[in-house]
Amino acid sequence: MRYVSPTEKPFQSHIMKDLDLTQPLAALETDEEWTELLEQIIAAMGCTTGTLHRYDPEPKLLRMLAQKGIPDELMSKVQEIPIGKGIAGAAAQNRSAVQLCNLQTDTSGVARPDAKKTHVSGSLAVPILDGEELRGTLGVGMHDPHEFNEEETEKMWSIARWLAKAI
Repeated sequence: MRYVSPTEKPFQSHIMKDLDLTQPLAALETDEEWTELLEQIIAAMGCTTGTLHRYDPEPKLLRMLAQKGIPDELMSKVQEIPIGKGIAGAAAQNRSAVQLCNLQTDTSGVARPDAKKTHVSGSLAVPILDGEELRGTLGVGMHDPHEFNEEETEKMWSIARWLAKAI
């Protein structure tokens, strides 16, 4: 597991292929619109699964907006995530990226035991921040072990900064 601090580098358009982060994100209202956006993000990251959560400050929970590839048996556990619990909760709490090269063999304790049921190995989660304000989390994963490099991690931060105004 690795924590990565956010960078303030300006967005570099050459690292994005399918998403135009230079344009403001239109207001998304339906579950289908959020899911379609998440699917585009997952594809842009070269991943197969993902989650998008919005932060609810009153109960201090991350509430799911969209997901792809999460088994039905885990849906009740990922609908609401307390800050500090699991990969998304750790990213939110620490305001930093959380990466697991192989979730299936990870022993750091960050991933919840049921996370292995996703069959995801390489995973990366970042908080969605509007300045210092937590707005949510974005997570992606792939079935093979993978160490996300600096460019991939910055790509996730760029997407998260873009999402911050809309979530």
